[in-house]
Amino acid sequence: MRANYLFTSESVSEGHPDKVSDQISDAIVDLMLSKDPESRVACETLTTTNRVVLAGEIRCKPMYDEDKPEWEANGFWAPGAQEEIEETVRAVVKDIGYEQDGFHWKTLEFSNYLHGQSAHIAQGVDSSGNKDEGAGDQGIMFGFACDETPDLMPATLDYSHKILQRLSADRHAAKVSFLEPDAKSQVTLRFENGQPVAATAIVVSTQHAPEYDDGEKEAELKAYVKQVVADILPAELLSDETVYHINPTGTFEIGGPDGDAGLTGRKIIVDTYGGASPHGGGAFSGKDPTKVDRSAAYVTRYLAKNIVAAGLAKRCTIQVAYAIGVSEPLSLYVDTHGTGSVPDEQLEQAVAAVAKDKLGGLTPRGIREGLGLNKPIYRTTAAYGHFGRKPEGDTFPWERTDLGDALKAALG
Repeated sequence: MRANYLFTSESVSEGHPDKVSDQISDAIVDLMLSKDPESRVACETLTTTNRVVLAGEIRCKPMYDEDKPEWEANGFWAPGAQEEIEETVRAVVKDIGYEQDGFHWKTLEFSNYLHGQSAHIAQGVDSSGNKDEGAGDQGIMFGFACDETPDLMPATLDYSHKILQRLSADRHAAKVSFLEPDAKSQVTLRFENGQPVAATAIVVSTQHAPEYDDGEKEAELKAYVKQVVADILPAELLSDETVYHINPTGTFEIGGPDGDAGLTGRKIIVDTYGGASPHGGGAFSGKDPTKVDRSAAYVTRYLAKNIVAAGLAKRCTIQVAYAIGVSEPLSLYVDTHGTGSVPDEQLEQAVAAVAKDKLGGLTPRGIREGLGLNKPIYRTTAAYGHFGRKPEGDTFPWERTDLGDALKAALG
């Protein structure tokens, strides 16, 4: 590993068009799981100027008409189901804060093209006879943790998220009048001996009210953003040499889906580790937990975080791989990047043993049941990262650090 380098990560706000799409897709997942915990959902969302379009596949018995089990095109939905889906979509947009001419929760046009899950996919995923539930698709998934921040996340991403979370909190609380929902941030840090020592560049672009792109009002906005940065980043990382780019294009009044179309699953690096870790390529939002793109990425974060939290490594990457319809993972790989207190091969054996003992294994069923993933907990994951969050109640169970003793015991 290089010891001295510059590294950058970005985040985007809940009002970014892709994140609007992610939140809608996950709100649909939550809706279906609230009706039937065994629901199957693969929901994609398109957002653009005053329009939201849903597409994908579901299986949720309370939501379709039992009298028409063949999923007929014009008779699919149970009475009131379409209306409930539309209400869910509009509520998400309203909660984010879009009441603009180009994108408004009340006036946007809504189209629903969700249909039934393919029977050929279902037969691979469902358990039957002696066959356990299979993975919802093939693929590779990664989990990661490092000791750069208390959340055991890469510092560049952690600070990028927290800057935008503060802007969002201030906007919703009406502490400032000039912020609109769409925003992006980017943090560049200089690392020495593998640890962040200085912020060399901060980029924040936020959608704003009219006239906040010139004169005293622009100065007010920029001063506010700099204060937020100062509140979020440790003081020792900031100096007179830190370069700020705040709304560098000059004007950012048209934003959100009116400024750029949004699609589910286009911010997978923002969702995970900001580029500090490999990514298997599969998005999370809009998918129920039988999809290992989501659930296996969560469990590998859980295991990697517990390795770092237990002091067994300063940095840890875990990879698993699956075949569609097959329950057991094809491979398990642990890499502590030279920071581990024991050989990585021993950690792999310990991880497998602890996963089997504490979760029921790394099968889709084991992960889902072990982490309690068949619950409507997903919309909150769809902005500001799926990792590095605080576990509360049923939410973010993969962020718990309760496996340290078990891992140490498995290592002997």
